[in-house]
Amino acid sequence: MTAAILYLLAGVVLAWFGGELFVRGGVGIAAWARWPTAVIGVTVAAFGTSAPELMVAIHAAHDGVPQISLGDVLGSNVVNVSLVLALVLSFSGMKVEDSGVLRDWFVALIVPGVVYLLLMDGWFSRTDAVIMMGCFFAWLLAVISHARAHAASHAAPAQKVSAGKMVGCILLGLALLIGSAQFVVHGGKTIATALGWSPFIVGSVIVAVATSTPELATTLIARIRGHHDVGLGNILGSSVFNAFFIASVAALIQPYKVNLPEIMPSLFFGALTTLLIIPGPGGCIGRFRGILLLAIYATYVMLSLDQSPTH
Repeated sequence: MTAAILYLLAGVVLAWFGGELFVRGGVGIAAWARWPTAVIGVTVAAFGTSAPELMVAIHAAHDGVPQISLGDVLGSNVVNVSLVLALVLSFSGMKVEDSGVLRDWFVALIVPGVVYLLLMDGWFSRTDAVIMMGCFFAWLLAVISHARAHAASHAAPAQKVSAGKMVGCILLGLALLIGSAQFVVHGGKTIATALGWSPFIVGSVIVAVATSTPELATTLIARIRGHHDVGLGNILGSSVFNAFFIASVAALIQPYKVNLPEIMPSLFFGALTTLLIIPGPGGCIGRFRGILLLAIYATYVMLSLDQSPTH
């Protein structure tokens, strides 16, 4: 147990340094490409910080327990909003400026509904996976189209930005973030397995928090640096990427049965928490929402544990 705690602490330290480099590089690339910083958040940052979930999905499917991956991605979507974003919001509110955030918020909001409709028969088939991937790529094309339109209407930055240096920051930061998640996942899974929880609950409660370490570091540092759109975009993009792409990867490798009552808390709270972060007038998201989301997260954990066959 002591070794598992040390793994967790090492992961947090690596995540902080990785997040710093990742945000710096992402904002630099946005300036160089004349893209909104929110686009960097929902693409480069979101996909990069979701790399641990992808690794978990592949390994879980090959190990014959793809339910861990589904629990991880659905749980991560709840954790990203009701814990990661909530912690940042509870200290200071956010203000988003890019109009594309509303599009990404709407897509993230319908994610739980789409997952429920496809899995309500109790089976995650390859056909379901292909449909979800199709939804993902349709959203991604809309994001890229928005970014290109923004670049066409904005002049190049007055200060020259070194794209190579910024890419280097992104890659090094991403490597540290992925490494941090591996440390945290290892420690978290060791503790959860000792408690005798079911694969889905291990994924949704423990592994989800562990693999959300990169999102926490990236969102927190983006908020400290004043890049609000990067932080919120990271959370929204991760929600779409996790459910529509990463969950589909595991099902493509190995289709599997789904215990619908077990995943319902994750789907319900995923929709509820996303609904609570719609930007208000002027694009503001106040501190009170962060405090409310933290209370919702505590409720989610208790309900998820109650659905576990071992409880």
